[in-house]
Amino acid sequence: MAKENTKYIFVVGGVISGVGKGITSSSIGLILKNRGLNVTAIKIDPYINVDAGTMNPTEHGEVFVLGDKDETDQDMGNYERFLDINLTRTNYMTTGRVYQTVIEKERNLEYKGKCVEVVPHIPLEVVRRIKKAGVDAKADVVIVEVGGTVGEYQNMLFLEAARMLKIEQPHNVFFIMVSYLPTPSKVGEMKTKPTQHASRLLNGSGIQADILIARADTPLDEKRKEKLAMFCNIPADKIISAPDVDSVYDIPINFEKEKLSEKLCEIMNVVCKKPDEKRWLAWKNFTKKVHNSKDTLKIAMIGKYFETGDFILSDSYLSVIEAVKYSAYSQNKKPIISWLNATDFEKSPAKLKELKNYDGIIVPGGFGSRGIEGIISTIKFARENKIPYFGLCYGMQLLVIEYARNILGLKDANTREVNPNSKNMVIDVMEEQKELLKNNLYGGSMRLGNYECVLGKGTVAENSYGSKEIIERHRHRYEVNNSFVESLEKKGLVFSGKSPNGKLMEIAELPKKDHPFFLGTQFHPEFLARPLTPHPLFTAFIKACINKKK
Repeated sequence: MAKENTKYIFVVGGVISGVGKGITSSSIGLILKNRGLNVTAIKIDPYINVDAGTMNPTEHGEVFVLGDKDETDQDMGNYERFLDINLTRTNYMTTGRVYQTVIEKERNLEYKGKCVEVVPHIPLEVVRRIKKAGVDAKADVVIVEVGGTVGEYQNMLFLEAARMLKIEQPHNVFFIMVSYLPTPSKVGEMKTKPTQHASRLLNGSGIQADILIARADTPLDEKRKEKLAMFCNIPADKIISAPDVDSVYDIPINFEKEKLSEKLCEIMNVVCKKPDEKRWLAWKNFTKKVHNSKDTLKIAMIGKYFETGDFILSDSYLSVIEAVKYSAYSQNKKPIISWLNATDFEKSPAKLKELKNYDGIIVPGGFGSRGIEGIISTIKFARENKIPYFGLCYGMQLLVIEYARNILGLKDANTREVNPNSKNMVIDVMEEQKELLKNNLYGGSMRLGNYECVLGKGTVAENSYGSKEIIERHRHRYEVNNSFVESLEKKGLVFSGKSPNGKLMEIAELPKKDHPFFLGTQFHPEFLARPLTPHPLFTAFIKACINKKK
């Protein structure tokens, strides 16, 4: 499709936050891609933060890292997983990032002395970024998720940008509103009025939705569709019922039952191919495994971010959870993930015996000192009792510390992040990070994004990947101190993955003969796990859990 004919679909939310815009956008992208269209997706976050890297994950959710080093919102992970594509920083913007660019342009005289104003210059910069994402991806369709809820002050400028693009290209710009229809328990009837108000708020921004996705506890009936059609000025056949489902992976299937891809192609006036039956069948088979896998695996996730509740905690580790699921479902297993507080093991070491009830243990990434002694105790217990262990980033660093303390005999072995006075700093800050930390330069300054890694021959890592060279995504400031590598290796720890120059330890493991699965990665393999292509390391871990259960 010619560049000037690229279609833009804006997805906005109504009534409440968390209504499902991200999963809706991802699902729409999937069903359009299945129709032969080249699709890309953009997330607009209405925050002054330049990126998501400085946001607290227990409040905002997971920080998802792209291959080109950008720290983004967790919805970017959903886009990549559903669409099975790799996105770039072009696909992510925040209010802060947009303003920063406009101010830099003004300082560089790129506006040629004009008075630079919030309107039109901020919306025009948003439009420029949206168009660039389409051009870079050579996209037929660009799906733009506007963060926040219609009526909020924070996203007004983004809606203005969408309106301006619609004026410029009336035949190429379309709007989908995802809105919530509550059913108050004491009333017992689904209410459309909040969505009617949301529709009018959207109209007040100069935008008319082409399609309404009606989120509710139960399917939408015809009476509710007729009422929404009348008062939201949307044809009844363009109102899509989106009831709660057991799995987010059912949503694309539900959309196709409502013929959403067909209706979108009609609205956009594009010729869509018949659905790719092979690809669609693979997705349906995956969802069947999600529902039909009965044989369970008990996985313990050892963390320390519990004060804000389990719901937010799961958002903080969304990619890890999904990666575990993909690999488990590929083996026809249903993972039961339990969140165990590391500080409990510090207060009551006897609780460690409870870990024998689990088929595998994962320690995900994290920062700070709280709870790490409890985590180190669990790693020791997993090593000594032959329980499959998988450490991610911090989980690998603590694996190395545990081994140094209990096998190498360095009782004060530690990481500079926790104890800068330790005599045996087996985990130290990376050399290039020292000046950054000294000057409080935290934003976007970690070791981020794609880096190559070379795997040792015959190791668990190489056997899992089936390859000698890999590329994985990183997000960290601390590394294994090379001064201790030789001593650790002499005592049996294998650094099976290293940077091409051999200076950075990327994977640590114990050989298969010593442990069924005891492995940690400095990188974050969860960022590359996809529903139809599970990550090989997670799959190797799950297989070890299956064998342990047997």
